[in-house]
Amino acid sequence: MTKKLALLSLLAIPFLLARSDEPTPEGVGHWSASALGHVTQSLSADAASDPHHLAVKQLTDYPNESFLLVHREADGQPEWHETQADVFFVQSGSATLVVGGTLLNGETVAPHEKRNGTIQGGFRRKLVAGDVVRIPARMPHQLLLDGAHQFNYLVVKVKGY
Repeated sequence: MTKKLALLSLLAIPFLLARSDEPTPEGVGHWSASALGHVTQSLSADAASDPHHLAVKQLTDYPNESFLLVHREADGQPEWHETQADVFFVQSGSATLVVGGTLLNGETVAPHEKRNGTIQGGFRRKLVAGDVVRIPARMPHQLLLDGAHQFNYLVVKVKGY
């Protein structure tokens, strides 16, 4: 037993000596669960004063993708992105995703971006913590809280379509 403990101790030394303060290689992003939790808490306070009951924090913006943390306390507006796909990683809460169909009366709010209006048709899918969903570019989508108090998710916007 003592020999096994000594061997395990020797094997653990490299891990104990690993430095966490080494510079991160360029282009590598890391957000701990704890850090994301703190950001989500601050977003909750921001959403209370937003007319859409929404708060967004951009974590970073790379040439091919950007990362955003989103806290929602009410239904979202219909959206349509011409040049970006969205990937949602649900952190907590629940919502119904309406995706597909046709965006009617959407307003251009930025280049290659429409919001508002309504989605005619479309597929409905319930999203809960742990779910991951990808929404292709040029596909209408909307999140409905359906009575839930909040919905927290990480969005990766994949650029270049």
